[in-house]
Amino acid sequence: MRFDSPWWLLALAVLPLVAWLRGRSGRDSAFLYSAVSLVKGITALSRSQAGAFLVKLRWLVLALLVLSLARPQLGSGRAPLRASGIDITVAFDLSGSMLAEDFELKGERVNRVTIAKDVLGSFIDGRPNDRIGLVVFAGRAYIAAPPTLDHDFLRRNLERLDTLREQGTAIGSALGAAVNRLRDLKSKSRIVVLMTDGQNNAGDIPPLTAADAAKALGVKVYTIGVGTHGTAPTPVGIDGAGRKVYRQMAVDIDEDTLREISARTGGKYYRADNTQAMRSIYAEIDRLEKSDMEMPKFAYWDEMMQYLAAPAFAFLLLEIVLANTVWRKLP
Repeated sequence: MRFDSPWWLLALAVLPLVAWLRGRSGRDSAFLYSAVSLVKGITALSRSQAGAFLVKLRWLVLALLVLSLARPQLGSGRAPLRASGIDITVAFDLSGSMLAEDFELKGERVNRVTIAKDVLGSFIDGRPNDRIGLVVFAGRAYIAAPPTLDHDFLRRNLERLDTLREQGTAIGSALGAAVNRLRDLKSKSRIVVLMTDGQNNAGDIPPLTAADAAKALGVKVYTIGVGTHGTAPTPVGIDGAGRKVYRQMAVDIDEDTLREISARTGGKYYRADNTQAMRSIYAEIDRLEKSDMEMPKFAYWDEMMQYLAAPAFAFLLLEIVLANTVWRKLP
């Protein structure tokens, strides 16, 4: 719901003032009689409320006309969404090592999947005009969501993600799948954001071969190495009291390959070793790949003016008819 000419609404604030001033102006109407005894028979009569009703009806008419002049409009149907912004595919590592708890969120220790989902969700919310897709991978790559402008659908798919029960990390296959999602999209910019905490040790596509394919198609790749330096506490089971049992596991990210992937495609490599670094990385990507497109929220606006103007004229006609018939005043 919106008003196309909202300045007319200021007149609604003026109407009570005009009504108050009108009530104060002039003197009460009166007839002069030579003797009180002449009107003794009508002094007990009560005053009719007809005049007050007609005045209220007149003010209602004015209020409805002011609202109609403000042109209320009701949005109907979503806007036809066109992919003229930026197309993005995020390749999200969901291998078992992503359960390492070397990040913090709201003062609590969390694993890499949790923090990546939180930061990625904020990134998606900040880019409503861009098509964003999601590829997840461990030993193999899967399409979790094709590039879409339906970000509610995308967020629902993101929230349900958890680690995949597979051995290995297929970085090359994931990058190839992400690039393939963007291949046929005709937009001014196409990018892949690849997040992983390990090395390529599964899949049929070498990472640098996938990078060359991305370069040939004009797809820029930003790579993110997820994990602290050294070792990270990783849950390996539950003890008798129901508490997690941790083991310090080495963080082994193939940074050289990730750097080379980004260098070949014109992107950039980042290391996310803490929560703030992860947020800063996505904030920088957001600044570097900014879409300048503005899209309306609704495609069609139905005019509601007639639904206010018609009752206004009907009440005005009623007021005129009553004032000149059953509630006619003496001259």
